[in-house]
Amino acid sequence: MGIFAKAGTFLLFLFLIVSVASAGEIRVAVASNFVTTARVLAKEFSQQNNYRLLISFGSTGKLFTQISNGAPFDVFLSADVTRAKLLEEKGVAVAGSRFTYAIGKLTLWASGKSQQEKDCRAILRENKFRRLAIANPKTAPYGLAAQQTLQKMKLWNRLRTRLVRGENIGQTFHYVVTGNAQLGFVAVSQVRSVNQGLCRWDVPQTYHTPIEQQAVLLKKGVSNSAAQAFLGFLKSEIAKSIIKRAGYAV
Repeated sequence: MGIFAKAGTFLLFLFLIVSVASAGEIRVAVASNFVTTARVLAKEFSQQNNYRLLISFGSTGKLFTQISNGAPFDVFLSADVTRAKLLEEKGVAVAGSRFTYAIGKLTLWASGKSQQEKDCRAILRENKFRRLAIANPKTAPYGLAAQQTLQKMKLWNRLRTRLVRGENIGQTFHYVVTGNAQLGFVAVSQVRSVNQGLCRWDVPQTYHTPIEQQAVLLKKGVSNSAAQAFLGFLKSEIAKSIIKRAGYAV
């Protein structure tokens, strides 16, 4: 066998190795509120199928922009219906692949300890705080829900100057935990993992548009059988049980 033939065979061998290595990988864009739960799901899914999830997270709005501009994701776990539907309409996502995997829950929460039970709503209404953290309503569905809640309570205009806006719900939660904001509208799933808090008020879902979180298969993942298997797994009873335990409705 000549040197060029050997080189060609070697390159083909390398190509096959890379193809096999990447065939079981799924590139998933995940809304910030769901990243911890997504990692638990990824572990369970990988144990069942020997597939590997590569998770990237951020606000739903920013991930939507990245995907629209060609970011190489196979699956998008959005925190709303709007962006997942828009990707479908733009032809970036596979038509008919979109479904709701979780219903998010919003809570008003303050970190810290107290010997006496506090009322988060009273603290909010009576202005007994300096800063209130919410996610950016323009890019984060939980931020929009927080804005709608404040409008429902007729507090939006009065408290706008006290708002600290997180780029996503993860940053918003960080503001409250670190004390940069005394109160914050965060996801119930985030405070589930925290053993302490000064107060907590779970916002009635009638106060805001439902935080219906949808998954969709992207065109870049249409030939990835692992991506399709993961979306199927999200609909399983095992996955639903994990999602419920994390503080979501399904």
